[in-house]
Amino acid sequence: QVQLVESGGALVQAGGSLRLSCAASGRTFSNYAMAWFRRAPGKEREFVAVVSRSGSDTDYADSVKGRFTISRDNAKSTMYLQMNTLKPEDAAVYYCASGGTYSRNLWAYNYWGQGTQVTVSS
Repeated sequence: QVQLVESGGALVQAGGSLRLSCAASGRTFSNYAMAWFRRAPGKEREFVAVVSRSGSDTDYADSVKGRFTISRDNAKSTMYLQMNTLKPEDAAVYYCASGGTYSRNLWAYNYWGQGTQVTVSS
């Protein structure tokens, strides 16, 4: 059984930083691309960032490019999202996802965490 557990969500002021973590278990972590998605109230779940199996390739939504950094530590079976210069519009539930392909499309991911809340005060 694959489990993905996010942590690190919190209330932060605009301009601040947070680091989210996603701990994985149940299958060989390094065999799969990993991604972050988010869902704000009243909106669809949207792509944030993806990292390839080795960690050498990354891709970001335009809205977070230059502010967020995705990374992974395959030895620890953990993925991270460093979020800097946070904006009120970044407030959402953030989900990590595991899939077989390196993709921005949420349908490419077959395992999801339960989400962690990020709140940004202005």
